Amino acid sequence: MHIIDTHCDALLKLQVSKRNELFREKPIEYKDAEELDSSFLRLQQGGVKVQFFAIFVHPELPDNEKWQHALEQIDLFYSEVLGQPLMKHIRQWNDIDALKQGEIGAVLSLEGADAFGNDLSKLRHLYRLGMLSLGLTWNYANLCADGALEPRSGGLTLLGKQVVGLNNEHGILTDVSHLSPAGFWDVLEFADYPFASHSNARKLCDHPRNLDDRQIEAMFARGGLIDVVFCPDFIIQDSRPASIDDLLCHIDHMCALGGERHIGLGSDFDGIFDHVAGLENASAYPHLIEALQKRYTETQVEGFAFRNFLEHRPGISQNHPR
Repeated sequence: MHIIDTHCDALLKLQVSKRNELFREKPIEYKDAEELDSSFLRLQQGGVKVQFFAIFVHPELPDNEKWQHALEQIDLFYSEVLGQPLMKHIRQWNDIDALKQGEIGAVLSLEGADAFGNDLSKLRHLYRLGMLSLGLTWNYANLCADGALEPRSGGLTLLGKQVVGLNNEHGILTDVSHLSPAGFWDVLEFADYPFASHSNARKLCDHPRNLDDRQIEAMFARGGLIDVVFCPDFIIQDSRPASIDDLLCHIDHMCALGGERHIGLGSDFDGIFDHVAGLENASAYPHLIEALQKRYTETQVEGFAFRNFLEHRPGISQNHPR
């Protein structure tokens, strides 16, 4: 079964390895590196058909270095990820439909507007380079909005609203996964294409990165997609290891809120330090599909795995109620 995974941090791992090249024999290679949860080989083994690759620039970097770090990760996306003959760049959403047997689509996304600051010419460069999904923040505040862990918990700034408007014009997904609650509600007001690339249900795990029931229902009402994340800290609050069944409880809960056709998968592979038992990397996706097939119909499982995303990507679903 095909998988569409809307979040991984392989580019950051590749960048860190490349920058540390002087201190090791050679940098890790995207094709089959053991260090990568979402290497090309593991995507193949797991049946992943489309993988989102996030550009992540840490907010604590000096402002004058952030754009360079973003460019380095984009360069690695082009040279390492797209350097694999069967990896195909998804530059427009309908490119997914043109993927051939054995090919894997690669989507470039941005996690946090820190990379471009208040320079919208840099944002426009990102659009030209093929970025199709943009999250305004990571966990803290920047010039566009406050993140989920920012104590002030403010919403979008005027710049943030301008960025969302540009996303709308370019058919870009606006990602709410790391936003403050106020920022979330602002995005739902202004964005044509809101989605959560990697978030779970706060009702089951009370973490600021998760969405509460009111937010979840509002996303579904807007036609947005919520992609469940595999980070144990966002799945359970116990000290025990998280299981696949624990993850499925979040899907069960979202389905109970009316989200059967609005749920997808956003692993956060390579961005998490602990893993769900049985979901240690992308090659283990069949374990998740088998577990889903035991409690849902084949049509529902296909929806969670890939079809819900295909039906709600920009340019396909024209229903964006406000």
